[in-house]
Amino acid sequence: MSEAASEDGSDVRLFPARPFLGASIAVIRDGRVLLAARANEPLRGVWTLPGGLVEPGETLAQAALRELGEEVGVSAVVVRSLTPTEIILRAEDGRVRHHYVVHPHAALWTAGEPAPGPEALDVRWALPDELADLATTPGLRETVDEAFAQVAGLDGDTQSR
Repeated sequence: MSEAASEDGSDVRLFPARPFLGASIAVIRDGRVLLAARANEPLRGVWTLPGGLVEPGETLAQAALRELGEEVGVSAVVVRSLTPTEIILRAEDGRVRHHYVVHPHAALWTAGEPAPGPEALDVRWALPDELADLATTPGLRETVDEAFAQVAGLDGDTQSR
């Protein structure tokens, strides 16, 4: 059974009975942040940080690193956790269609060249200023700014952004 499906086959993330906890990771390399275009709904095709749902027994940081490897094939070291983002999308009738609480992490790239996996349509290294021209998930710019502030001085070229 998929983590997104109930025993009757319905999508438990659609019109959920409770919020879902996710973890994401802002990987910094040479003054750029790693972004992935979502392959799945909600927000298919929208640029975001690699991430996904936290599995039972995982810490938030472990989930973020696992998702990073699964989603785009990159390794990183977590520097610090960041301010969580709530994503609440409503149906036309006002009901909650999706509700996620995503806990992001600032990280520094250690290995691997990103490639789209089953959950990413595309990947790219982006300068923070490029985010204004991209369709992104709610709160992404603020999260990326916070991540750069946390890694300032740790990544050799973060000042060149």
